[in-house]
Amino acid sequence: MIKKIIPITVLALVAFFACNAVSKSSRDASTESEKKMETKNKINITDTATFGAGCFWCVETIFAQLKGVDTVLSGYSGGHVKNPSYKEVCDGTTGHAEAVQITFDSSIIAYTDLLEVLFSVHNPTTLNQQGADVGTQYRSAIFYHNPKQKEEAEAYIKQLNQSAVFDNKIVTEVTAYSVFYVAEDYHQDYYNQNGDNPYCQMVVRPKVEKFQKNFKEKIEKK
Repeated sequence: MIKKIIPITVLALVAFFACNAVSKSSRDASTESEKKMETKNKINITDTATFGAGCFWCVETIFAQLKGVDTVLSGYSGGHVKNPSYKEVCDGTTGHAEAVQITFDSSIIAYTDLLEVLFSVHNPTTLNQQGADVGTQYRSAIFYHNPKQKEEAEAYIKQLNQSAVFDNKIVTEVTAYSVFYVAEDYHQDYYNQNGDNPYCQMVVRPKVEKFQKNFKEKIEKK
C-alpha cells in the first residue's frame, strides 16, 4: 500500500509546484503588463504648449508656478533663422518671437487653463508690443501643436472678442508649431535668479504678483 502512495504523492507535489510556477509567471507577466500600461498612460497625458507673450522672463516664471506644469523653457519660435542668438532675435531680423515651451500633465491642467492664464498676464491687443517692449519678437502668439489646440485657441479668442473683455480686438497670432530653440542658459529661470534686476522689479514683478493674486487655486504650493 505504501509503495502505491509514494508515487502518487510525488506526482501531486510536482503538479503543485508546477502550478505555482505557472501562477507566479502569470502574475509577473500581469504586473509587467500593468507597468507598461501605466507608462503608456503617462506618455498620453503629457502635452506641450508653446506661447509668445512679450518678454519670456515674465511668462516663464508665471507658468512654472502652475499645478500640473512640469517644465517651462524660454526660447525662440515662429521664425526662419536656425539656432538664433538672443541678440539676433532682439534685432528683429529672425522672424522669431520670444516664447516659452510648457510641458504639462493634461490630467491635472487643461490646455484651456493655460490659455486663461496666457490672456490674463499680457495684452493680446497690441501688435508686436508689450508695454515698452516693441518689435516682432514681442508679439502675442500661440504656436499650436495639433488640431485640437488650434480649435481651442481660436474658440477661446472668439469668446474673448465677443465678450468684449478687452477694449480692442485681439491680435494674437495662431499658427502651427514648427520648431522651438531653447534660449541661452542665463535666460532660464531668469526672474528667480535676478529678482533685483531693475527690469524684473518694474515689469516682471507686478505681473507675477497679479497672477498670484488671481490664480491662487491653480498655483503649486512649494
